[in-house]
Amino acid sequence: MIGLPEVIAGLVRDENGWRTTIPDGWLQGRTAYGGFSAALALHAAMAADEDLPPLRSAQVSFIGPLSGEIAVRAERLRRGRNAAFVQADVIGEAGLGLRATFVFMRDVESRVDHRAGRPPDFPRPAAHDRVFTGVRGVAFTQNFDFVDQRDAAALGPAEWLRWVRLRDRDGLHPAVELMAVADCLPPAAMRLLGGPAPVSSMTWLVNLLGAAPATTDGWWLLRSASGFAANGSSSQVMDVWNADGVPAAQQMQGVALFA
Repeated sequence: MIGLPEVIAGLVRDENGWRTTIPDGWLQGRTAYGGFSAALALHAAMAADEDLPPLRSAQVSFIGPLSGEIAVRAERLRRGRNAAFVQADVIGEAGLGLRATFVFMRDVESRVDHRAGRPPDFPRPAAHDRVFTGVRGVAFTQNFDFVDQRDAAALGPAEWLRWVRLRDRDGLHPAVELMAVADCLPPAAMRLLGGPAPVSSMTWLVNLLGAAPATTDGWWLLRSASGFAANGSSSQVMDVWNADGVPAAQQMQGVALFA
């Protein structure tokens, strides 16, 4: 298995950006796992300018399939006193596969400090919990550990809740690690379909809730819930907490349903 740190270390620089080949172990069907592609795009974006402030937001569009050899390109769109906008593209054999706009922003003084909500009552992983790796038929999941415990009480009909960690994460920038992890759950609407079905993420918005995401032993609690799924599309909200219950990211995703 080729981990994300090894893929990033093996990126080859050219006049337009970087090139690499997507390992088969990072595929999700006929395309790369979205968190993997977005993590490569973020890595390129952070290298596109000097002394960037912390990542605050990512707006990702999954435009087409990505497999085999890819090119990753990034350019600064604008940099002001507090914030910088960087665009990154991932291009495959079939053309543009992913386009992302990353927003980097330093902390600024504010009279507002509002933090609503609590993490789900879902205990952090313990030594006695059984951890499994990989889901049959979904290649990219072999790069993650999942805690095999019963679902939390009172889950909605289109909701997932799971502890997840990236297995090979040594040396990764914390934001790149979080980007790779945050999209790891199946689309929430798949629970309504009762099993595997053809689906495809279209858009993904990630807002980071702190300047330096961190957790214990690599574990993150992921939640995904859909409040609308009809006419071939689903809108879902997603949350990430660290092992101490501190919120790390809030997200929204648009998903196409082909069943």
